Amino acid sequence: MDDLTPVLVCAVLFIGLPWVILHYITKWKQAPRITEEDEKLLDEMQMLARRLEDRVMTVERIIAADNPDWKPGLGTTQSPYLSDQQSDRTSDRRN
Repeated sequence: MDDLTPVLVCAVLFIGLPWVILHYITKWKQAPRITEEDEKLLDEMQMLARRLEDRVMTVERIIAADNPDWKPGLGTTQSPYLSDQQSDRTSDRRN
């Protein structure tokens, strides 16, 4: 049994480990990638989401100005989608 252990260790290190690494590198290279068209679509959807969020925040400010008992939902928390400049800009605007 003692003579077999170094052979198994060498086989695992020099055959098994590179085989596993090369196998997953090949799988990674075969994985589908995002196309330019998909990237443009994602950018458009992100801009649309920001515009819609701005609209919701505007409506909430208008409602809050008209009804002091109303508690805004979206306007009280900062959105993770807004950048620091946009979140500062939206919190500074008042009706």
